[in-house]
Amino acid sequence: MEMDIILEAIAAFCFLAIFGLAWRVLDWALFAPKRLEKRLRQQGFKGNPYRFLVGDVKESGIMLQEAMSKPMEFNNDIVPRLMPYIDKTIKTYGKNSFTWMGRMPRLHVLEPELFKEVLNHYRKFPKNVSIHNPLIKFLFTGVGSYEGDKWSKHRKVINPAFTLEKVKNVLPAFAYCYEKELGKWEQMISREGLHEVDVFQAFDVSTSDVISQVAFGSTYEEARKIFQFIKELVNLTIESMRDVYIPGWRFLPTKRNNRMKKINKEISDIMRNMISQRIEAMKATGKPTGNDLLSVLLESNFQEIQKEGNKKNVGLSIDEIIEECKLFYFVGQDTTGVTLTWITLLLCKHPEWQERAREEVFRTFGRNKPTYDELSHLKYVTMIVHEVLRLYPPAFDLNKVVYEDTKLGPYTIPAGTQIHLGTIMLHRDKSIWGEDAMEFNPMRFSDGVAAATKNQVAYIPFSYGPRYCVGQNFALLQLRLAVAMMLQRFSFTLSPYYVHAPFSIISLQPQFGAPVIFRKL
Repeated sequence: MEMDIILEAIAAFCFLAIFGLAWRVLDWALFAPKRLEKRLRQQGFKGNPYRFLVGDVKESGIMLQEAMSKPMEFNNDIVPRLMPYIDKTIKTYGKNSFTWMGRMPRLHVLEPELFKEVLNHYRKFPKNVSIHNPLIKFLFTGVGSYEGDKWSKHRKVINPAFTLEKVKNVLPAFAYCYEKELGKWEQMISREGLHEVDVFQAFDVSTSDVISQVAFGSTYEEARKIFQFIKELVNLTIESMRDVYIPGWRFLPTKRNNRMKKINKEISDIMRNMISQRIEAMKATGKPTGNDLLSVLLESNFQEIQKEGNKKNVGLSIDEIIEECKLFYFVGQDTTGVTLTWITLLLCKHPEWQERAREEVFRTFGRNKPTYDELSHLKYVTMIVHEVLRLYPPAFDLNKVVYEDTKLGPYTIPAGTQIHLGTIMLHRDKSIWGEDAMEFNPMRFSDGVAAATKNQVAYIPFSYGPRYCVGQNFALLQLRLAVAMMLQRFSFTLSPYYVHAPFSIISLQPQFGAPVIFRKL
């Protein structure tokens, strides 16, 4: 009799445990998202009803695949191609709309004041890096992905490497790398009369060379393994991001998971060896071993540790320095290369601006190598760079997430909601930029960015607020120099084989390359 009672008690306990677990899973997968949806609708937000687990991911993927399957006319109305589902949602439901990333609602923020509030209060609105898919940490690492005190510690050590004075010092290295690449084109032209170059591929090589030389004191050939690994990691990361992530999936020994882990280890091993050699040399000499960014970073880190008396959690570990180096390699090379590509393509489409900028270059420093001060006086070139970054920002959107109920303007954003900042949409808002917002018109920046935006937070190719891109000056100087050196040597037109098909692999790229015909001046 007693045994029967015990067995009944065990059975009841098991039933309650299973029921409790089932309830928690059902709540997580169904009831919690429905509660979030109700709260958003009560505040005037509109969107599709929640669909169990997948949300809008399936339909969004189908629309994106269809959009990517064919090119478009060469115009700047590229949002329907890049994010067709979001574009459709906003056109259907208005600016106060949301879509579903699986079981997570995603609000689409399009107001400059709300952009400003989100980007200024980075602790309230952290990046949405780890919550969705931990596998992307292999690529999105370092200061760009950290939050809170860890971000502050990394940023403090990194900042000295990107002061304006340090950036000025690397101008000769920039010039050397681009002169080498452009020299190859000149040799081809002298034999053929003209030469067709896929500038997307060419700038990929030259900006890789720049980062290797300026950041690490090495050449592209020596660093090519790292770049090859990073490119493969980018493709695998994109595949992973497009899937609905299931918690714990990263631990399964799938082919993709194993390859991502192996690549990450290969990159880390190469960089660890590079960094260890520098540290040993610094210990032996008591001073930095060079003027590249890695040397400056190691020196800054050493000084930070010395200043704090070797306290715990001060400065960066070797593993943390490796993470920052990976970020240098990826972001420094990728974003500059794609921006130079879009600048070249738009100057092909608008030859009047190509000629205007070339006249300015010859008027300022002829065929000589430009100095930093001379580059700073290139008004037309600077305006062109700003306008291309407005129309084709490398990172065309930003994603944040709230972990607790958070005020944003007049709204209360419930915990567990993603916030999507559509940079590329803000950059095309006619109420800010005028009726010609879709057009290439560098003159809108003739009086600077503040005047062009009417002093609103409406131009953010390098983000905004405390977390603005620390490499902004580095990128802008490199872009101005590369454009000026190209204009000194060549006139260029679009190849008849160019097809306009912007798409995203982390950054905004031409899907089928960017063939351009160059003629020597």
